Amino acid sequence: MSRADNASQSEISDILKKFKTVAVIGMSKNPEKDAYRIPEFLIKNGFKIIPVNPSADEILGRKSYKRLSDVPENIDIVDVFRPSEDILNYVEDVIKVKPKVFWEQLGIHNPEAEEKIAAAGIKVVFDRCMMRELNKIRAVN
Repeated sequence: MSRADNASQSEISDILKKFKTVAVIGMSKNPEKDAYRIPEFLIKNGFKIIPVNPSADEILGRKSYKRLSDVPENIDIVDVFRPSEDILNYVEDVIKVKPKVFWEQLGIHNPEAEEKIAAAGIKVVFDRCMMRELNKIRAVN
């Protein structure tokens, strides 16, 4: 999957308008990190955020799950804040949970994992920041 195969601006806009339940793999307890600030921004903008972090019981007042497959509700978007080389570790859980979208944050891209997830019928977005993309949509509308 090359950069050109990534989602168009119109697809990104549709995703962010339609889908509001987001499980965040690698969400941080540290307010200084993007993996905390971006989910916090999304919460303030109407998204339901579900932290997935094996070393936290709660983040931003929300129960944190050890694994994606532990989340007991339907997930629209799986948003990932983990190094690109770690993404393959999450493929099995992502396919099992079957979100509408698998989203790798800015700087994160693992073609092998993306191909497997896309082959399971899940839309893949990589190397994009949900906060920036939401701000872009707002600037246009």
